Amino acid sequence: MVFEQGPIRPPSEASSLLLRFTRNCPWNQCTFCGVYKKRPFSRRSLEEICRDIDAVHAILEELKTLSHSMGQGGALTRPVLNAVFTSGSYSDLFRHVAVWAYTGNGTVFIQDANSLVLSADVFARALRYLKERVPGIRRITSYGRSSTIARKSLDELKEIRAAGLDQIHIGLESGSDEVLKRIKKGTTGAEHIEAGRKVVEAGMSLSEYVMPGLGGQELSREHALETARVLNAIDPHFIRLRSLRVPPRTPLYQEKVAGKFTLLSDDDTVREIRLFIASLDGIRSTVASDHFMNLLPQVDGKLPQDKEAMLAVIDRYLDLPPEERQLYRLGRRGGAIQGMDDLRNPSLRARLEQARRDLQAQTGSSLEEVITQLGDQYV
Repeated sequence: MVFEQGPIRPPSEASSLLLRFTRNCPWNQCTFCGVYKKRPFSRRSLEEICRDIDAVHAILEELKTLSHSMGQGGALTRPVLNAVFTSGSYSDLFRHVAVWAYTGNGTVFIQDANSLVLSADVFARALRYLKERVPGIRRITSYGRSSTIARKSLDELKEIRAAGLDQIHIGLESGSDEVLKRIKKGTTGAEHIEAGRKVVEAGMSLSEYVMPGLGGQELSREHALETARVLNAIDPHFIRLRSLRVPPRTPLYQEKVAGKFTLLSDDDTVREIRLFIASLDGIRSTVASDHFMNLLPQVDGKLPQDKEAMLAVIDRYLDLPPEERQLYRLGRRGGAIQGMDDLRNPSLRARLEQARRDLQAQTGSSLEEVITQLGDQYV
């Protein structure tokens, strides 16, 4: 009862069953990403994938047996789940499947970075087998690269959709060809548009990920405007913001150290997001700020009706005095607050102000360095 899992998944797939169809990333050259560096890519065979699916099936059957032995009638009840977690007999994989079955949301995420690189026939056969062997599945999603999807025919994507793939997550990152070239994304704005439109036409839900700050100071405006232009041409179901962080393990960090890339400040990133949101036009996407790297999680809503409300959140932050913005950033990066209204809590505010004084005294660093370090811990 063993199966493979990869290292990451989208935040929106936190409660999904994770199954690995490919290992690591076939491109693996993006300068901002350190997840798969020095890890070789490989396609898993259909036989390997099916064995993993069989392992999940076996775990579910074992859970039923355990339930019957406890007088729970085969149902995965809270007492059964507690028994799984309090016993030393079960692996983390077993517990992962148990939690997934207990929550009953029925979502599955296919790993790793670009499973669409599999042939349409293999992918479809694996999906059909998954739905045959694992009951209760309601949604299946996967990452996919625009360059890979653009090379697939619409009929191939429709075949994969019919087999059970409901949603694709694409790391668009930027719509600017210059930014895409600099970060070695291996695609273009035109290819992003082609791939995104194909996914939508094939009947799948589409999440496009945007990385504010990725153009640095040099290309911030172009990054915002071109990314909005490309998304306006796609009209995806979701636009998900993932503000740039640059950990030392990434090639982009070395560019920063060498002075070839200049990071935006938090405030300048917020200004870039404002320009980006203001430039989205004629689409019905849902904008989601569902990652802790984003400074303003309330920049969230459905276009076009929530556009002004999202801009108002940004303007409210930018209108704060510099000291208030700094205190908010400290609280947000430190995990103490979720939104600007939290600063109105007298006891919380007092704790943040004390923390600011203590951190400056203890580290001997500027508060800006401390805030940056706090933000980087979530990458």
